[in-house]
Amino acid sequence: MSYYVHPSSIIDENCEIGEGTKIWHFSHVMSGAKIGNNCNLGQNVVVSPKVVLGNNVRVQNNVSIYEGVICEDDVFLGPSMVLTNVINPRSAVSRKDQYKKTLIKKGASIGANATIVCGNTIGEFAFVGAGAVVTKDIPAFALIVGNPGRQKGWMSEYGHKLNFNSENTAICPESKQEYLLENNVVKRIR
Repeated sequence: MSYYVHPSSIIDENCEIGEGTKIWHFSHVMSGAKIGNNCNLGQNVVVSPKVVLGNNVRVQNNVSIYEGVICEDDVFLGPSMVLTNVINPRSAVSRKDQYKKTLIKKGASIGANATIVCGNTIGEFAFVGAGAVVTKDIPAFALIVGNPGRQKGWMSEYGHKLNFNSENTAICPESKQEYLLENNVVKRIR
């Protein structure tokens, strides 16, 4: 076995778990889940069937990842954040054929206690603040806060707020990478 599983966790048959991944206390990975290399699943994490986690995904304590969720490489899911997969759930009505896809793209971070309503895409390197409620697609590099979630700026790949100058460029203070804001879209240019 090229990954670590704490003895209190349950790993069902027919899962794919990548090399170097660590699964901590009281977690459950269900049949059909795919987890990439070097991921870290904290305490009390549930990964449902057909969930896909890319490489280097960090899932903090008390997160349930339901069918229909795909996380690309380098995604961070903060403590007790919430993902959904049905828009209008009812206990007495089965809607398993109505699961909606949620895509969290490369490098995005979701803060503690945030809620992601299903059917939305979180763009590359977007940053969803703690406690935010996401009800629509989020563009790449966007900073989202509040309930409902509203965009309050742009973030670098290293997680720093970008301050754009009169030429619509900004430099990350840590990485020194340069970004361009054009037509309300941010892209890294250097």
